[in-house]
Amino acid sequence: MYMMRFKKYFIFLLITFSAVQLGFGQAENRITGFFPGISFERFVELVEKETPYRFYFKESDVAGLTVNLQASKDKLEDVLGVIFLKTDLKYSISGEKEVFVSKGEKFQVDFLSNYFQAPTSGFSGSVGQDEFVRNRRYVIGIPGSGSEAKLVGVVKSLENDQPIQGAIVYEKESMRQTITDQGGKYEITIPKGYKTLLVQNIGGYTEQRLLDIQGDGTLDLNIGEGVFSLNEVVVRSGALTNVSRPEMGVQSLSVQQMRKLPAVMGEVDIIKGILTMPGVNTAGEASVGFNVRGGAADQNLILLDQNTLFNPSHLFGFFSAVNSDMVQGVELYKAGVPASLGGRLSSVLQVTPKKGRTDKIGGSGGIGPMTSRLSLDGPIGANTTFILGTRLTYSDWLLDALQDRIDLGASRAFFADLNGSVEHRFSETDAIRVSGYFSKDEFQFDPDTVYSYSNQNFAVSWTHYFNDAIEATFSAGQDGYDFLVQGEDNPLNSYQYRFDIRQQFLKAQFRQEKGDRHILTYGVHGIYYQLNPGRINPFGPESIVIPDQVASEKAMDWSFFLGDEYEVNEQLTISGGLRYNLYRFLGPQTLPVYAPGEAFLPENITGETTYGNGDNVQTYHGPEFRFSARYALSNWSSIKAGVNSMRQNIHLLSNSSVITPTDTWKLSDPFLKPQRGIQYALGYFRNMKQSMYELSAEVYYRTMQNLLDYRSGAKIVLNDRIEQDVLVTQGKAYGAELYLRKLQGKLNGSIAYTYSRSLLQTDPTERKEQINRSEWYPSNFDQPHNANLVMNYELSRRLNVTLAGKYSTGRPVTLPIAKFEYGGAERVFFSDRNSFRVPDYFRMDFSINLEGNHKVKKLAHASWSFGVYNVLGRDNAYSIYYVPEGGKLQGYQLAIFAEPIPFITYNFRF
Repeated sequence: MYMMRFKKYFIFLLITFSAVQLGFGQAENRITGFFPGISFERFVELVEKETPYRFYFKESDVAGLTVNLQASKDKLEDVLGVIFLKTDLKYSISGEKEVFVSKGEKFQVDFLSNYFQAPTSGFSGSVGQDEFVRNRRYVIGIPGSGSEAKLVGVVKSLENDQPIQGAIVYEKESMRQTITDQGGKYEITIPKGYKTLLVQNIGGYTEQRLLDIQGDGTLDLNIGEGVFSLNEVVVRSGALTNVSRPEMGVQSLSVQQMRKLPAVMGEVDIIKGILTMPGVNTAGEASVGFNVRGGAADQNLILLDQNTLFNPSHLFGFFSAVNSDMVQGVELYKAGVPASLGGRLSSVLQVTPKKGRTDKIGGSGGIGPMTSRLSLDGPIGANTTFILGTRLTYSDWLLDALQDRIDLGASRAFFADLNGSVEHRFSETDAIRVSGYFSKDEFQFDPDTVYSYSNQNFAVSWTHYFNDAIEATFSAGQDGYDFLVQGEDNPLNSYQYRFDIRQQFLKAQFRQEKGDRHILTYGVHGIYYQLNPGRINPFGPESIVIPDQVASEKAMDWSFFLGDEYEVNEQLTISGGLRYNLYRFLGPQTLPVYAPGEAFLPENITGETTYGNGDNVQTYHGPEFRFSARYALSNWSSIKAGVNSMRQNIHLLSNSSVITPTDTWKLSDPFLKPQRGIQYALGYFRNMKQSMYELSAEVYYRTMQNLLDYRSGAKIVLNDRIEQDVLVTQGKAYGAELYLRKLQGKLNGSIAYTYSRSLLQTDPTERKEQINRSEWYPSNFDQPHNANLVMNYELSRRLNVTLAGKYSTGRPVTLPIAKFEYGGAERVFFSDRNSFRVPDYFRMDFSINLEGNHKVKKLAHASWSFGVYNVLGRDNAYSIYYVPEGGKLQGYQLAIFAEPIPFITYNFRF
């Protein structure tokens, strides 16, 4: 019965929509059609599409207003009279068919002759200057020949007057768009005449300007970024670029979107946010390490502005190392990686930091059950701004609470981070920014071992505009990471084990516009690596631990790149690039010489070679190709294809499938070659219902060479001949991704499904050992099926609820399957590597976000987040381990969060 009703209703709507479309075409200035209970906003869209009328109103005034009538060549005045009959809404229609809807009093339309004209030098408007500034019509340029005109300007934040990078500038009727650069500048060519220009920052308000384009001109705009996620905060920038941008496999995420996601202990987390996207997964519960399209966690480059984060986690991986209050937005490149980015095999996660506001001192923060955070920003004098943020934890109470389940003794855990920047603008063409990030983690499982690790990042960047077409950014800085393990259980065996890596970098990159449809990017990046693979020393006067140290390593890594994006026509846009990498492993080094053609084993060493400080030990070089293309099938759909080749000169040595504090890095040397990979991708992209829905489907296939796996019983820590314990491996990954997102309405969210395989094979030339008889076997993070659901429902302008669900196939494990007698002792026989799986993973999270009132003038804007992580209390297996008990090998399943975890967080902004 319900199905029959649904079919009838669907046919009824289809006939109604067709009748409305036909009716509009019959009389341009008259209204004809049947409107069966549609919203006023939808009614306006239909009228504007087929008539010269343009409507201007505040969304809050018409919220909930329904249009339910039939018109037949009726005047608009009569139709509006019926719609507003039982409301306090008034309307006014100007001579240019502009309809102003207001509440209470009728809006005056008898303006001065120059009321709608912008100054000849261009207009810089903002939503705060005039309630109807977005509804004025501005005259741009001087009448001349030609049917098109060029519009240029700068988009700035209404909150801090800072340029906004990545804002969408979109002309509604011709459906042309552009994106602002790092300085907030944009340039767009559009047809002359009456036009509607839409401007939006990622996650911010959608602003509009009504233009009378008569010739080339300038239009500067200030747009709001949104304090919280209100009804006006509609994320449409993704929908506008989903179909039109040439790159594929690129995911953008705003802080406003991340704030709606339930997270562990209520902490907003950028990496937890990207884990809701297709093609992105994690092998561990609450782990910050993530896998992209079948790649390992170390194959992701994480950039905080210009700096590289080696360990992006806090507190066992529960929290991201990046403070969300200091972030403007993030972009994840799974494919279509720009030529300016490289150094990792799988993906690039670009985190764009916030900049300080220019008008006043302000800030934001939050207080949660395990962490607190605070950030301040504002001006220092006339041309200098700053932003500074910090976080710290007080999580020991949680470890105390776990005493009933686990014997943790006097365990403790702590972390803190601090990051910020200062920017000085010398002129309109020159600005310099100094930025830094520091984090510290420490935890202990009493009474045995203390672990601590730290990130240290620093950078100086100078941005210079040579002219309107060429801009350049020059950067220099240092990235560092180190950890310390301190064993104190027995004074005789007390020790300190250390590892650290440093990289100094120089970057020069240029962006040049060659006409309206041609953009070049080019430059050079240089990295100088200094790595101490590990050293152990006795700790305390009674310790008898023998000091040991693996020789330090140095390398120089240069990359030269050229990228080109060219719009051939309105249907075809191509983006290509070439990145050439030159890597040199440097001395001082003393390396063994192995017999030619023999495996890297101790018995095959025939001598050694010594290299002096700075000597060239080994050189690797080669090109990386980037190409992608977009072909528009219509205004609302397109197909894209691309190919990317990548190189990675640094390897992570780990016996875990996720990033852990004690992981060590290793530079490519004469025995370990750089990792190389190539990815092919094809996708279909479509926007539906006036961009209310966004749909994408992508398939990919990638191959990888010179990956590392380990021999059975391999020694990773303090191994100065690691090439004897690693196995050269090749890999392949393939899969399909489906993504459906609803961007508008009270109910919004996304569904993402990924089918992905990640397989490894011992290289046929490897002589030390062949894993699984050199057959293909699953990698540690091979999880074929992965699905994510995010649903957010706006109960009111202040209250919304979110339900998030995740399912994935269990990750591979190697299990003991038999026992046998050998040499007078009982032995365990293990299965082929990764031939079994832990149980499938499933989790549901729930949160409620309550915002304070929306008064503009108040001491602080506040909000509360309540929720439950793992609301079903599912005991998801993280791993399986075995312990000898009573002469038998007993297996156990390890779960990180086996119970529902409630949280409450207070957020504020001032």
